[in-house]
Amino acid sequence: MIYILKHKIKYAVFALTVMLFATGCETDFDNPNAVTEEDAFSSREGIIATAVGMQQVYATSGVRWIVETPAITTREGGITTTFQNMIELEDGGTSLPNFNSNVQGLWSTMLSVMRIAEEVEASTPGLEFEAGTASGLIAYAKLFKAMCIANLAQSYDQVIVQTNNENQAEFVSRAEALQTAISLLTEAQALIAANPISDDFINQVTLGNIDVPNTINAMLARFNLFAGNYDAAMAAANNVDDTSISIFAYDTQNVNPIWDRVNNNNPNFKPRDNFGLPAEFVFDPADGRLSFYLIPLNETNQNGLPIENLAGFFDIITKSIPVYIPDEMQLIIAEANLRKTSPNLAAATTAINNVLTDTDDVFGINANVAPYSGLNTVDALLDEVYRNRRSELFLIGTSLEDSRRFNRPEPSGTAMNYSEERNRNFYPFPDTERNSNPNTPADPSI
Repeated sequence: MIYILKHKIKYAVFALTVMLFATGCETDFDNPNAVTEEDAFSSREGIIATAVGMQQVYATSGVRWIVETPAITTREGGITTTFQNMIELEDGGTSLPNFNSNVQGLWSTMLSVMRIAEEVEASTPGLEFEAGTASGLIAYAKLFKAMCIANLAQSYDQVIVQTNNENQAEFVSRAEALQTAISLLTEAQALIAANPISDDFINQVTLGNIDVPNTINAMLARFNLFAGNYDAAMAAANNVDDTSISIFAYDTQNVNPIWDRVNNNNPNFKPRDNFGLPAEFVFDPADGRLSFYLIPLNETNQNGLPIENLAGFFDIITKSIPVYIPDEMQLIIAEANLRKTSPNLAAATTAINNVLTDTDDVFGINANVAPYSGLNTVDALLDEVYRNRRSELFLIGTSLEDSRRFNRPEPSGTAMNYSEERNRNFYPFPDTERNSNPNTPADPSI
């Protein structure tokens, strides 16, 4: 569960209100009971509680948008609601509006968490913390800011990497954004290497739910892969302990956000059969990932897309969601070996087989099928990596980035073409940003 001590609640609540700054909203009234920014960032108690609040915003609101938005775009899920935002997202194409609430929610929530992270990082050095607590807080802030930047870079073709109170934030290319995220993670890694994270930090902030060193390495592996830094991606992936887990934990007050969208009494979407992949991607019926994530339903949604019921990490209101899946590291090693200037097909096949034959995954995601037996070519092995990423990392939020990177068929731009594997390449910039920030670029064509 996400615990916040009662005497710290007012500070954690402040972290939620910081969201107003990220969307350019202004208010002209005073709340005499509100916690001031000075209160939240000028005391030891305030900083710790704000770091907890940062994690809470990301784990609830953030995870919802990170997972749901690309899931509909790339056909991981099919809508089961008449809410206009979901209809627009599944229709896709050039008509997807800037005011779509998913387009806005993903953007604004990532900027909100970035803003909180920047304040935690800036304020911590001026307060009296033991070295390992200070390094933990700053590294944690850098980690969450890096994840937010990279999440934006997966969905928008230009992004913000530093918030600005005057709504004058500058935009950078996706490539620069990914490099910024990598730099933040490298800085975080150096901090905790010099001053290992203290028990005080673990007991008050992560509660042992998030293994910060392993999560930093996992994100370094992921973002270096996205950036095309293949040797760095493999090195980081090899440094992740596959027996360690990092989770976003939930309780009845802070519920699993995907359960809330899929398995409550009024679901907004359901998972597609075959993990949303076309029929050319065939799964052994005995593949354990099918039964882990999907419950057969034999129904279609209102647009004729076959849907299933959802299990996995999303079938209980308080069930935890992994920050990353350990076997993602094997798939990163496989893909990086295939994309290197001199591909190593043997190493890639070994990594793929580590996933296919897995029987002891810490989260129970065990394919437990025969080793790869297809063509021994780069293209065939890349297809196998993609097939396994979609099934192993189902609804983790990387599907849009993966679809582009593996050169899956381009979207036509025509709305309501439900046979397309993805209906957008990138999202338009939300009008909440465009109307307040004069630096907002033109929208991508598709």
